[in-house]
Amino acid sequence: MTPKPRSHRRLIALVAVLALAAAGCGGGDDDDTTAPESSGSSTTAEVSPQGDPVRGGSITVGIEAETNSWLPGSANFSNAGINVALAIYDPLFRRDADGVLHPYLAEKMAVSDDLTEWTVTLRSGVKFHDGTPLTAQAMKTTFDTYINATGSNLAGQVKDVQSVTAVDELTLLYTLAAPNAAFGDVLAGAVGWAFSPTAAASGPDAGSHPVGTGPFLFGDWQRDSKLVLTRNPDYWQEGLPYLDEIVFRPIPDEDTRISSLKTGDVDAVQSLRQSAIRQLQDLDGVDTYEFLGNNSGSAIFNTSVAPLDDVRVRRALAYALDQDQLIEVLGGTGITPAETQYFSEDSPYYSEAVAAAWPTGDAEEAAKLIDEYVNDPERSDGKAVGDPVTFTFDCPPDPSLIELSQLYQAFWGGIGVEVDLNQVEQATHVSEAIAGDYQAKCWRVGDQGDPYRTFTDAFTADSPLNFTRFSHPRIDEALDVLRTTADNEARKAAVEDISMVLAEEVPNTFTAATLSVLAVQENVKNVDGWTFPDGTKGEGVPGATTMWGHVWLAE
Repeated sequence: MTPKPRSHRRLIALVAVLALAAAGCGGGDDDDTTAPESSGSSTTAEVSPQGDPVRGGSITVGIEAETNSWLPGSANFSNAGINVALAIYDPLFRRDADGVLHPYLAEKMAVSDDLTEWTVTLRSGVKFHDGTPLTAQAMKTTFDTYINATGSNLAGQVKDVQSVTAVDELTLLYTLAAPNAAFGDVLAGAVGWAFSPTAAASGPDAGSHPVGTGPFLFGDWQRDSKLVLTRNPDYWQEGLPYLDEIVFRPIPDEDTRISSLKTGDVDAVQSLRQSAIRQLQDLDGVDTYEFLGNNSGSAIFNTSVAPLDDVRVRRALAYALDQDQLIEVLGGTGITPAETQYFSEDSPYYSEAVAAAWPTGDAEEAAKLIDEYVNDPERSDGKAVGDPVTFTFDCPPDPSLIELSQLYQAFWGGIGVEVDLNQVEQATHVSEAIAGDYQAKCWRVGDQGDPYRTFTDAFTADSPLNFTRFSHPRIDEALDVLRTTADNEARKAAVEDISMVLAEEVPNTFTAATLSVLAVQENVKNVDGWTFPDGTKGEGVPGATTMWGHVWLAE
């Protein structure tokens, strides 16, 4: 039997380093942007013919998890939540196909020479779904009241912001207390999603009725069942969206999600499981759009609790692993190589020195470190000398993750560590990590953002996204370099310093880069073909997310 062509697109993310002069990404003739050093490559296999855009129709998208809220600042957006949010909200900026920040809802951005003043000009004539206008004052209000509020999970990203000023109706000035070369990247995320201050002020349940400027209106939400979005008839981008309706269905079980696509119960599915991607690639009548970037499979350790507070234990757990076997269990053999750091081999921030320093594949050294801890009279867990190291390892009840957890348990058991496996549903899994209520978890680490933002979120003491509770003075020093300079070489050296600390201290382990996919029935078109308002091609489907306003359903 002749196999069908495998239609997939593997886009290696291009990590933009903002080398900013007087002006940054924007559409004006006076812009003076130095092109960032980029990385990666893209290869395109055959997909079904796309044809011309078609208006109308409804599609159902199977996503991997439910989201607690839809209001930036209180919502715990994962890849699944971002997929939905990008249909409701418009981002100020996104990355183009070359990895460079480019205006979307914003018209342009200018940056002062000292990287402390970021001026954003909004597009005119844009309205929120409730009919109120998008203005600089509206953005200032939502920033002050929700993004930068006490308890906001985005507050750590904007801690450098001294003030936000509505200069005029459409001009915002973000004034930073200190230089931050990565602030444009912050504005490209949830911090820069425009939502109505009028609707947000409706009460504590505002996150259940979000009002953005995006291509779709929030409709019926039955938690853990479905969310219905309908076409925004007054959308500011003429001709968009093409679809009349999108239904998002959280389907946590990978096999069920794949089966739903296979039977036609859903039109599209999202997956970040390597074993699932292999199955999706082989389905007839399905196009798969893949993305391989800096996101990696991982085990994270809560370094604030015993016995994971001791570096000897963490290094032993890393040394005990055979990464190739872990990758094989996940189904990624031959797709992705083992990882040793937060940036893939295609990134300008990848370091051979860090790769050589990463502790892995040495069971003898692992056993030696564990014995040293076990026989230490002052061991942190308070147990008697000679008692075994014990902890609990959490993971969602996905079949491939269950098998992965069992392999972790076997590797660690081989060096005398007793591991209790605990299956936790995805929503609880995330909330426990945020609260620090765990010992060790399977996880994903890394993203496509600027390294300053990535490492600030993950490894600063006051970040709500510091799931490992790990921070270090050398990391703080390197972050200061990343924050204050746009020089490529200086930033690379700073990233290498941080990555070396992580190799020494091991707050998390790695498996391999996570290949993500949006798999769709062949009549779902233009999944990775979205463009900016000026026609510039976008970055495709990072993390199995897309801009649904540009997708159409063939007749």
